[in-house]
Amino acid sequence: LVQLGNRGTIKAAAHFDPSEDAEALKAAMKGFGTKDKVLIDILTQRSCEQRQLIAEAYQDATGSALQDDLEGETRGDFEDVLVALVSTPAAYDCHEVMRAMKGAGSKDDILIEIFASRTNEQIKALSDVYLNEKENLLIKDLRKEVGGDFSKALFLLAEVRPCNRNASRRRVSSQALYEASEKKWGTDESAFIEILCQRSEAQLRQSFLSEYKSISGKTLQHSIEGEMSGELEELLVAIVKCVKSRPAYFAERLHESMKGGGTDEATLHRIMVSRSEIDLLDVRKEFKKLYDESLHSALEVSRGTLCLLSIIK
Repeated sequence: LVQLGNRGTIKAAAHFDPSEDAEALKAAMKGFGTKDKVLIDILTQRSCEQRQLIAEAYQDATGSALQDDLEGETRGDFEDVLVALVSTPAAYDCHEVMRAMKGAGSKDDILIEIFASRTNEQIKALSDVYLNEKENLLIKDLRKEVGGDFSKALFLLAEVRPCNRNASRRRVSSQALYEASEKKWGTDESAFIEILCQRSEAQLRQSFLSEYKSISGKTLQHSIEGEMSGELEELLVAIVKCVKSRPAYFAERLHESMKGGGTDEATLHRIMVSRSEIDLLDVRKEFKKLYDESLHSALEVSRGTLCLLSIIK
């Protein structure tokens, strides 16, 4: 499993017995109807690693895959959250990328969120799952779905970015971005793509938090928003936001998913589950700071499932 953070809302349960949990889940799905509270209490109060052990114990005890039985016994948003919880982080990310590429056109917002926010380790893990399940390289299939400068940036993010740091190169990067945008007529998108998608996070943080603004008088995000448009702008802005603060980026994404006439349940589920063991405590804090209401209250207003409310406790 990809190493998780320590700012999540879900922690490993003490006195854990995967066989006991597996039996409880089996009983909860036996007969007519399901005991939803049992499913929620177990699957939202165990760490991802513990849930994988429960799934193994469930397979041994019943001869069935836990995910298959959850899909057979639950429906709608409830099913989606439970299936996400019993998936590994890499498998969940991979399946979301597959969903984004399925059917006519691609769901670019999913691709932008995942490839802009995930670490090298996470991207490699989801790519490995993709190769194992599809028997094809993720980047090869991505080429069939997206095009233009947006595709060039996405392909670079799908590869492992360097981790080295070099002060003189950081300065050159800041100057290069300035010369590619503010200092010339028209914008050299390739310079933005090459630097933002190939430099390490540490290099980017140093570049745009101090050096770029000192050179141009504008923030890097402001320059991108003023010089570009469409999916490429959205992707590069997402990279900048994640380098500044992933929790703030995800708080903003959660707010966007719940505002307006209806809730974007898929985005809501993806962020809540994927950050639940990494930094959801910080996402919750940023949400309160940005929107002056608790994430818990926002979920209640948008009729979030009991599962999501349990995750965020």
